[in-house]
Amino acid sequence: MATFLYKIGRMSFRRRHVVALIWVALLTLAGVGAAGAPAAGNSSFSIPGTEAQKAFDLLEQRFPGTSADGATARVVFKAPSGEKMTDPGNKTTVQETVKELSDGSEVVRVTDPYQAKAVSKDGTVAYAQVSYKVSGMELEDSSRDALEDSAQDARKAGLTVEIGGDALQTVPHTGTTEIIGIAVAAVVLVVTFGSLVAAGLPLLTALIGVGIGVATITALAGALDLGSTTSTLAMMIGLAVGIDYALFIVSRYRAELAEGRDREDAAGRAVGTAGSAVVFAGLTVVIALVGLSVVNIPMLTKMGVAAAGTVAIAVLIALTMIPALLGYAGRRVKPAGEKGKLLGRAGAQDKQDKPAKPNLGTRWASFVVRRPVAVLLLGVVGLGAAAVPAASLELGLPDDGSQPTSTTQRRAYDLLSDGFGPGFNGPLMVVVDAKGSDDPKAAFTQVGDEIKGLKDVVTVTPPAPNKAGDTATITVIPDSKPSSVATEDLVYSIRDKGAGITADSDAHVLVTGQTAMNIDVSEKLNDALIPYLVLVVGLAFLLLIVVFRSILVPLKAALGFLLSVMAALGAVVAVFQWGWLADLMGVEQTGPVMSMMPIFMVGVVFGLAMDYEVFLVTRMREAYVHGEKAGQAVVTGFRYGARVVTAAAVIMMAVFAGFIGSSESMVKMIGFGLAIAVFFDAFVVRMAIVPAVLGLLGRKAWWLPRWLDRALPNVDVEGEGLHTEPDRGDEDRELVRTP
Repeated sequence: MATFLYKIGRMSFRRRHVVALIWVALLTLAGVGAAGAPAAGNSSFSIPGTEAQKAFDLLEQRFPGTSADGATARVVFKAPSGEKMTDPGNKTTVQETVKELSDGSEVVRVTDPYQAKAVSKDGTVAYAQVSYKVSGMELEDSSRDALEDSAQDARKAGLTVEIGGDALQTVPHTGTTEIIGIAVAAVVLVVTFGSLVAAGLPLLTALIGVGIGVATITALAGALDLGSTTSTLAMMIGLAVGIDYALFIVSRYRAELAEGRDREDAAGRAVGTAGSAVVFAGLTVVIALVGLSVVNIPMLTKMGVAAAGTVAIAVLIALTMIPALLGYAGRRVKPAGEKGKLLGRAGAQDKQDKPAKPNLGTRWASFVVRRPVAVLLLGVVGLGAAAVPAASLELGLPDDGSQPTSTTQRRAYDLLSDGFGPGFNGPLMVVVDAKGSDDPKAAFTQVGDEIKGLKDVVTVTPPAPNKAGDTATITVIPDSKPSSVATEDLVYSIRDKGAGITADSDAHVLVTGQTAMNIDVSEKLNDALIPYLVLVVGLAFLLLIVVFRSILVPLKAALGFLLSVMAALGAVVAVFQWGWLADLMGVEQTGPVMSMMPIFMVGVVFGLAMDYEVFLVTRMREAYVHGEKAGQAVVTGFRYGARVVTAAAVIMMAVFAGFIGSSESMVKMIGFGLAIAVFFDAFVVRMAIVPAVLGLLGRKAWWLPRWLDRALPNVDVEGEGLHTEPDRGDEDRELVRTP
């Protein structure tokens, strides 16, 4: 592989005009397609195989036109101090608002609070429920605007009006800290390379790759039902890996220049060696993202595949466009150790009479190799301590109660809790399918009576049958808030009762509604976590065996990743569930950790962690293959790779930490979790535990059974083939060895 990529690097350097033209043409083509495509909305949301989804599908069949899984909004009214909602003036305002809400094109029905008895016992709070034809993720912006305008009109009449429900569900926006994160990435690149030109190359190519990926997603959004959240994930991952991959190759290019090679040969060698690491690092990210399909949530699968496509584009750009741009940059990109005037560093010529001082990476690796046991114990114990809170992990999906207190959704949630009780924010819909029962009415009554006798039930409405009389819905109001363990237990209790009713009367009982759907999604994600881990880590393990031609090195990489993920989950629990440093992070409401967080963190962080593993350890493997002793190979790998991996990790942390500034708790949690996971993995696992373990193992780290060595393909990631083949460039000399 190294020889093949070497030829691609040289060809791209030499034919830079053609390469640049091709990528610009692709960007233009994708941009034109995106411009001509309809605006990306929110993709449809379904959870195949869950009981809640089966109930929604059944309601669509038995109650046609009711849009059972459509969005809902609760417009909550509160009377001024000293007044009641039943006062004539307030009643008139509410009824006018109900009439105004009914005019929406996507509205199915609006309940009148006074007819539906939706007024609190003390008469101070009332609510109107708006039901829509489509889900909250498919709702048009015009419908949301009409909803908010109606509420504003009621406010002008003197009422306090807030809106809850999933109808206001939108793609969350991040704060200004995301821009700060990108600025930090730019500064790190400048400090790393000491040149604006060299620093600008990774940013430029990453932006081009993300531009092509996001524009393609936008162009295909309508045909493939890709929502705007899909492009958000692709942008975040594509930007992060795009910068990293380009950083790896530009750094290797500068190292090759420092060895005295001409620029075309250096570009070829950079792509042949660092480019090989980029290919396999990119493959691990793609495996992790595509592997999200095992969860069997269509929206998550589409997000993963789209982000994986953007990563593949980042790899191709790094292998072709980076050497092309290096050709354009010429002497403006300096050899390693020779900085430009930007940082005031002396050139290499000025240092010829001075002995070279070992860099920080060399000094650190030498220390770790001398004290491997102490460093290993310190790293493992530290991560283990950070992971302790993960034992108290509680999973759930966020509801309006987890929103910031400044939002109308949270204020509506609090008003309903005060007026009707906390469980009123998460009603359960029980669907009774009595089509196979001899006495459907008796079955409906039996279900209602059984539910009334359960713990944590406040209200059970009378059964509401369909026209055929074979299916009925029953609304159950729990005593606890939607995200509580008590409400989850109630859902399972109703389902257990339903199993007994089915045996007695052949009537099937299904529990659905937003709260039940959240519970089912959480359970589905939990059940998929272990298979996902086995698939992703297993495939990556096999891939790394091919890359490193070792059993113990990939095993160490996988175990180290699990340590960093557990430590990151522990940090998330401590901040978002326990409330540690909550004020510093802007966390207004603690509660269960988002159920998607563990599997999402595993997928994204595993791919990124393998980036650092592949780049750092391939340098060690390269030195070992070229004759260095095992311990010295570790030091050599750090001498060339530590600075680059550190810069890449800081950039990644800065990009992810930018999402902590979001007002949306879910986005804030993702940003914090990914940033802290990268910190643990890059600086504790890869920078401390990895060299300590390799120092302890010595030559055994690179052991591979002979039969397996013969069976595995030789991908030559370390570039051994580049040291045995004659140079086919303009020079006739043989290629010299790279340390």
